Amino acid sequence: MSLKEKIKENPSLKAFVHWMLIPSGEARPRLWVKWFVNPFIHKRGKGAKVHNRTRLDVLPFNRFEMGAHSAIESFSTINNGVGDVLIGSRSLIGMSNVIIGPVTIGNNVIFAQNIVASALNHVYTDVNVPIVDQPVITNPIIIEDDCWIAANSVITSGVTIGKHSVVAGGAVVTKSIPPYSVAAGNPAKVIKRYDFDLKEWVRA
Repeated sequence: MSLKEKIKENPSLKAFVHWMLIPSGEARPRLWVKWFVNPFIHKRGKGAKVHNRTRLDVLPFNRFEMGAHSAIESFSTINNGVGDVLIGSRSLIGMSNVIIGPVTIGNNVIFAQNIVASALNHVYTDVNVPIVDQPVITNPIIIEDDCWIAANSVITSGVTIGKHSVVAGGAVVTKSIPPYSVAAGNPAKVIKRYDFDLKEWVRA
């Protein structure tokens, strides 16, 4: 049995390790984790850059990876506490984005500004227990290669955005979008698709 499995199976040990990594009631890792652990565990490709004033709430027990020449701009928050955050090559995470794993972002992807992509949901079913004390559930988000996610969009858990698709500004995406599509609205719906026979974008 691995050390990780031993920790998971022992509630007291798990709580202690969690407290060692993260202050109680917070999502941000302790400074010693950021300085002395994360740099040796998480991977960044050549030329990958995280700009100043980005909040990296990344922990060693889940993956955080950036491909070559990708960038995360200032005022964004990246959180891998409940699932991996994987960013491909030549992808841009614009200013003031919030990404909560498990989220996989492909190559050549553009995230504009003020986007929320959260694969986490809170359980609220027991009305006798505060929601904050109930479990969380996750369902991975996948953004395939060559997509453009426009400003102020929301991508909800379990959604896949297909290759070379566009999510219009302010859209709330609650269902998966097929490749080569344009989606808009709340909830987002496909309004255009690329027709490979006509070689042009057509209204859906």
